[in-house]
Amino acid sequence: MRRVMSTFALGRMQVRRSGYGAMQLAGQFAFGPPPDRAAAIGVLRTAAAAGVDHIDTAQYYGSGVVNDLIHDALYPYPDGLAIVSKVAVRRDDAGAVLPFDDPDQLRKGIEDNLRSLRVGQLAAVNLRLPGDGRVGARFDDQLAAMVAARDDGLIAGVGLSNISVEQLRHAVAGTEIVCVQNLFHLADRRAAALLEECLSRGIAFVPFCPLGWPRGQQNPVLTSPVVIETAARLGITSAQVALQWLLQLAPNVLLIPGTGSVAHLRENLAAEGVALDEQALRQLDAVAPWPEDAPRSLGLGDAQSPCGRPAWLHDV
Repeated sequence: MRRVMSTFALGRMQVRRSGYGAMQLAGQFAFGPPPDRAAAIGVLRTAAAAGVDHIDTAQYYGSGVVNDLIHDALYPYPDGLAIVSKVAVRRDDAGAVLPFDDPDQLRKGIEDNLRSLRVGQLAAVNLRLPGDGRVGARFDDQLAAMVAARDDGLIAGVGLSNISVEQLRHAVAGTEIVCVQNLFHLADRRAAALLEECLSRGIAFVPFCPLGWPRGQQNPVLTSPVVIETAARLGITSAQVALQWLLQLAPNVLLIPGTGSVAHLRENLAAEGVALDEQALRQLDAVAPWPEDAPRSLGLGDAQSPCGRPAWLHDV
């Protein structure tokens, strides 16, 4: 049974692998004020007190609401706290998500984050892409804007979100990338090749929606009979099963599960300390297939690879 590393590099900073995603502190659909502002402040302060040193946010969460909450709860910020944001979209007055991804708009988005958080520099900012996976002149222009912001000291590191392997390889050929955020969880492993690419390059991989999406009865992770049965057998919660499964995949995985509940926050952070035995790993790995288009070097389907998982997962 493997024990995961407790920290990993996020650019120049070494952070705890269990962080916190602040999106759910806003109102419904991540828009407007929270239903209970004092409770939201309490979640952030509990996270900091518990040693969370990686908080994920965005100016368009709210809009502006979540960044204001982070400032009001934690300023002056603890030493070593990595606040990571993202740019390339905005919300209109009705809450609709709109593109905001021209190079000058990316710069404005970064400056808006700095202003609302009252910081001079962010640990990293992710360029959130539309998910088409394309490499072209526009992508290069967007990258150039992010690099300029880093060179000007506004951000310490450039991150990418919702990208393809091709986009990552293109980006790292020209500049340093410190983190990648893509959808990845127990029931959706389409980004497995991207995770492997990040691991090989020492880049932090930050899966969003680590507990599955959508929420509620349609959630493919927390409603999975295998997850529920595993949790009951091991005496832990379904969320802890799903989060520990991600943590044990590779040492560069950084988690940012979101919640507006102190109890759920503590439950999520406690996932670091639980263990999944070989029976659990075997059954959980069978919940969803590893993607067929993953590189051959991953060893998918290899008879020597237990549970049919990529061979590289057994070498870390």
